[in-house]
Amino acid sequence: MLDWSYLGQLTPILIKYLPVTLGLTLVATVLSLALGLALALIKVFKLPIANQLATLYISFFRGTPLLVQLFLIYYGLPQIFPAMKAMTAYSAAILGLSLHFSAYMAESMRGAIKSVPSHQTEAALSIGMTLSQAMRRIILPQAGRAAVPALMNNFIDLLKSTSLAFTLGVTEIMAKAQQEASSSFNFFESFLAVALMYWLMVSALSWGQHHIEKRLNRGFA
Repeated sequence: MLDWSYLGQLTPILIKYLPVTLGLTLVATVLSLALGLALALIKVFKLPIANQLATLYISFFRGTPLLVQLFLIYYGLPQIFPAMKAMTAYSAAILGLSLHFSAYMAESMRGAIKSVPSHQTEAALSIGMTLSQAMRRIILPQAGRAAVPALMNNFIDLLKSTSLAFTLGVTEIMAKAQQEASSSFNFFESFLAVALMYWLMVSALSWGQHHIEKRLNRGFA
C-alpha cells in the first residue's frame, strides 16, 4: 500500500535538490543552443571541411546513447587527456548534455533556416544588405519562429535527461530519490515522487511552449 506520509516527507527533501537539476538544464540548454546554431549555419552554408566535420559530429552524438557519451567524457577522456582529471562530475554532465543535445538542436535549426524561402535572402542582398545582415535581420527571426516547437521538445528531453547525471555521482533529484529509496526501502514512493516532480516541470514547460507558439503565430493567424 502506498505510504502517503513518507511521500509527503520525501517531497521537501527532493525539492532541496531541484536547483541542481534546473542548473544542469539551464546551462546545458544555453550551450546546446549556441553550439547547435553554429553547426546549423555550417551545414546551411556548406563550409568546406567544417561541413564534413559537423556532419560527423551530428551523426556521432545522435547515433550513440547519451549514457555512453557521459561515461566516455567523465571516465574515458581523462585517460587520454590527463588535464581532464580535474573535471568534476557536474561539469562532465553539463558537457555531455550540451554536446548531445546540440546535435539535435542543430538539425532543428538547420531545417528551420532552410524553410525560409530563398527569395527573401535574394531580396535582402539586392537592396544592399550583406549576407550577415540578411541572416540577422530577415532569415534567423523567421527561422526562430519555425524552430520553436522542435527546440522546446529538445529542451524538455534535456530536462528529463538530467536524471542520468546521477550515474556520474551528481546529487540531483534522481540521485537523492535513489539514496532515500535505498535507506528506507520505500522504492515505489521514492521513484513516484521524483516522477511526479519531472511530470510537473515538463507540464509547466509544455504550457509555456503553447503560449510562446500562440504569441509567435499571432501575426500569421
